[in-house]
Amino acid sequence: MPDSTSQPPSPHHTPWENGWTPDSTRAPGTRRLYLAGALAVTTIVVCVTAIVLTDKQPDDTSRTKKADPTAPAGADGPGLLSFASPSKQSTPTPDEHTSDSASVKAPSTTSAAAAEHGSKPSAKAPSPSKSTSSHGSSSGSSSSAAWKSVRSVNYPDRYWQVSGDFVKLNPVSSAAARRAATFKLVKGLANSSCYSFTTANGTYLRHRNFILRAERNDGSPVFKQDATFCPRPSPYSGAVMLESVNYPGRFLRHQNFQLRLDRYQDSTLYRSDSAFRLVDGLN
Repeated sequence: MPDSTSQPPSPHHTPWENGWTPDSTRAPGTRRLYLAGALAVTTIVVCVTAIVLTDKQPDDTSRTKKADPTAPAGADGPGLLSFASPSKQSTPTPDEHTSDSASVKAPSTTSAAAAEHGSKPSAKAPSPSKSTSSHGSSSGSSSSAAWKSVRSVNYPDRYWQVSGDFVKLNPVSSAAARRAATFKLVKGLANSSCYSFTTANGTYLRHRNFILRAERNDGSPVFKQDATFCPRPSPYSGAVMLESVNYPGRFLRHQNFQLRLDRYQDSTLYRSDSAFRLVDGLN
């Protein structure tokens, strides 16, 4: 068996003079690759951080704008689009639309009724006359009462006259007839803006079964309504039409010289038969 003799060291295995022995297990130049890779990773990290910070600034600015609505529109600096707020006068407010629509007046109920029935009298009643004649003063009546006679428009020589228990349209030819054709005009028993008619002996003119008659006041609500008539304008100058309080649309008219309550008719005859002038008392 041959003797093992130690070989002299090869010049390739001579250690470095500084004591560091090179690592022969890795390929040459690996250290440079590690350094280059670390540099590349560092560069990437720096770039990503810069991008994140750059994107965060606009987000912070947007949040600040939302939190502070008073910030001016051009506070972002140049290059950003800004829009001016619309003028308040360019768009009408709901109140303006309401006022415009309210300026167009709708036709009144009275006008609509007049259009339907021709010259049907208005629903607005004038207040009773407050003048007082000498007869009213001597009878102790109030200042709102006056002695009147009621004359027909289409029969101007005929007046309302109490005949028996009824009221008829008769000519006046005697002192008794003049006395029977004179009435005290007072405020309406059921409506103070309308009229009631009393006679010299204290009875009231009221409708019953739509016929006008003179009866004593029994104090009932029905009597007060039956004895109340509201004056309405007439197409004849100085004349009125007398509408029932409890039967709206029915007016006093004469028919065969009998005073009665009749429904309004759009005819010349009806309007002339229901038109009366309140003149000074004949008695």
